[in-house]
Amino acid sequence: MELEHSPKYEKLKTYYDTGLWSKTKVHNAVVKHWITAEEYEEITGEPYKA
Repeated sequence: MELEHSPKYEKLKTYYDTGLWSKTKVHNAVVKHWITAEEYEEITGEPYKA
């Protein structure tokens, strides 16, 4: 079963994958509750540090 992602997940993943967004911007998206810490890890491949 595939997990449901946050509404902005796909857009932010695309931004990161294409180089439009840095890890810092993706991190800030967690702070703003746009994505979860787990989704940060999926997108960047690195553990989220608060």
